[in-house]
Amino acid sequence: MTIKFNNVYIKDTSTVAGLVEKRNPLKNYFDKTYDNYYMDDSIEYSEVKMQKDAIDILLKKTNLKKDDIDLFLGGDLQNQITASTHAHDNYNASFLGLYTACATSIEEILVAATFIDAKKINNALCITSSHNLAQEKQFRNPIEYGALKPITSTFTSTGAAAIILTNEKKDIKVTSGTIGRIYNSNIKDVNNMGAIMAIAAAETINEHLTNTKTKIDDYDLILTGDLGVVGSQILKDYYLEKYNDVLSNHNDCGIILYDIKKEKEVESGGSGPVCSALVNYSYIYKKLLKKEYKKVLLVATGALFNSTYVYQKKPILSIANAATLEVT
Repeated sequence: MTIKFNNVYIKDTSTVAGLVEKRNPLKNYFDKTYDNYYMDDSIEYSEVKMQKDAIDILLKKTNLKKDDIDLFLGGDLQNQITASTHAHDNYNASFLGLYTACATSIEEILVAATFIDAKKINNALCITSSHNLAQEKQFRNPIEYGALKPITSTFTSTGAAAIILTNEKKDIKVTSGTIGRIYNSNIKDVNNMGAIMAIAAAETINEHLTNTKTKIDDYDLILTGDLGVVGSQILKDYYLEKYNDVLSNHNDCGIILYDIKKEKEVESGGSGPVCSALVNYSYIYKKLLKKEYKKVLLVATGALFNSTYVYQKKPILSIANAATLEVT
């Protein structure tokens, strides 16, 4: 399903990032960085703090108070999205908790944009986050376990990223979005999420282009969420074979966020809900503001699984959501 929006703009964004992200290529684009993984009394509540920091920074940047926000939307990878719910504990505001794993940030944009375009609200704040230690402990093994990872694995990014969408005319507009479908590639390997999500990314890109009657070359950039090196190559190969077209202007947030040759622990690249949001809400947003890009297609990708299903050897499903941003 593709939706066209007529009156949805980006008011501003904020990003806070962890210590690994701090020493990598986009370090100067973030609003705040941290020197270690513990910002609070637990790794889980450290993620809550990152969300609160990102929200506070964004409200200050836009000179808004919490009461000026009609709707808050949040999502993360902690069980029952508890990082997001605890981050919003004291706001006493309308809140929607959303989850499509690493595709959550674009899902939030699509939901918020629909409310704004329908004139139900004037503005919305969307936020997502992930924390490397919290997610490694929950989905795989604590890092103290010392499990070796294959080159296909990705590195869960640490940080929080927020965006305010509004009906107030601004320099960058959300013009359309495609809600993804669930795909099953029959892959069960938790350390190969790029391969799991690549097909979903390809199908969502094709559906978005078809429904909007646009071509690959109409976009300055088609940016996937966190396929990494392995998944990105699968995406390009699959798209060429099935649709006989070359994704010549494609890049991936999981590759942009890190110096992969230098940062050996990230293996194939970055992952986690905040991986794409950190790139999109800092580097890409500023490129659009400077008009170095005029039209981009953001495709956030998600691997939908939990540890119980993995241990039961069930296939890991995937989804990709897309949104077009254009300079007005």
